[in-house]
Amino acid sequence: MDDSPTTGRPASLDADGPLSRDEARLLLDRGGELLAAGDYQEAFLHYRRVIGFDDPEVTAAALLGAGQSRYRMDDEAGALVTWEAVLQLPETPSTYYAWREIAAARVREGDLQGAILAYREADRRAPAADKPEIANRLGWLAKETGNVRASRRYFARGRGSVLPIATYAIIGLTAAISVTAMIASPADSQLIYNFLSLDKEAIAAGQFWRIWTVTLVHGGFEAGFAFALMHLGFNMYALYICGPLVEQIYGSIRMVGFYIVAAAGGSIATYAFGDAQFGVGASGAIFGMFGVLFAASRLHLPMIDRRGRALLSQIGTLIVINVLIGFSLGFVDNIAHIGGLIAGLLLGVAFSPAGVPTMRSMWQAGSDRPLAVRFIGSPVAMVGAIALLIALMAIGMTLGGQRWG
Repeated sequence: MDDSPTTGRPASLDADGPLSRDEARLLLDRGGELLAAGDYQEAFLHYRRVIGFDDPEVTAAALLGAGQSRYRMDDEAGALVTWEAVLQLPETPSTYYAWREIAAARVREGDLQGAILAYREADRRAPAADKPEIANRLGWLAKETGNVRASRRYFARGRGSVLPIATYAIIGLTAAISVTAMIASPADSQLIYNFLSLDKEAIAAGQFWRIWTVTLVHGGFEAGFAFALMHLGFNMYALYICGPLVEQIYGSIRMVGFYIVAAAGGSIATYAFGDAQFGVGASGAIFGMFGVLFAASRLHLPMIDRRGRALLSQIGTLIVINVLIGFSLGFVDNIAHIGGLIAGLLLGVAFSPAGVPTMRSMWQAGSDRPLAVRFIGSPVAMVGAIALLIALMAIGMTLGGQRWG
């Protein structure tokens, strides 16, 4: 699809007449990108151009996105009308999400009975992973409307809600080992730091476990308790914010895998290019989580709740601010941050969300789509991104071995 020579926008957005399937899908893709970037007016224009396409799945996806755009432009009434239009079409994957949006809108209006009816419709169509959350919302609504028996039943169904157990486990393990190192006797504390920290000469000698155990200690033996506790607190708070969202989007097992790979990316980067022999802290791995979220939000367009969308919309700014802070503070290992970030970005390119649906899954990805669009989430993208990540790590290990061996 060519761009308009006068505006730089897709030519099909400004033209009249029916769209080809290829043009409609590209407009949906672009609308999702604009929505994720916060350009709600332009996103709405892209979605509106697709509405009326002769494939109900494509039109439903456009209506869903147009409603989300209108809602974020504070046009609640228009958003509700748009979501309700999805229900006038044959059943599509977007129908479930339309019912959820309508239910939330009814709650905001104070129409709790209408919200209950809408959530029940959503529950009929919900994937298994979403049912506990919907049950809890129905339990709250039933309680607010005085139906105590129904609220107990719904809350009982909702107790299976999935907690970000992987994130909490990593935080708990890291905090336990870091605090132990802080409060232990001087001899024992030094022993813990000496065994777990990123000692680059020791890595060159074959102690490769340090690439990962560096995430378990903070502050350093001679840094003092207050600084070590602050270092630990900042890192664990950052992980508390971004880890559950990675876990929601990708699942617990992948989140742990991403954390491990990102930790390696940060450690290997500073091993290859950093000047200090020793290092501690989990910030390289946490920057990797930022990178995963940034890539996922821009490429895969995950369908998540408002809190998650708010964080994703700010993730790019958070990355830039933290990198700039790292460069301004002489004692921060920004090379480790950048290494973890690059590893996370490549992981986000390689893996499509497994825990939540995406805007791209709202319609079938036909073989007629352009190569650049079909590439995202494809096996070729996965293999290519993983191969590049492995190659970069191999180069880093080689360069680090030459510097510190």
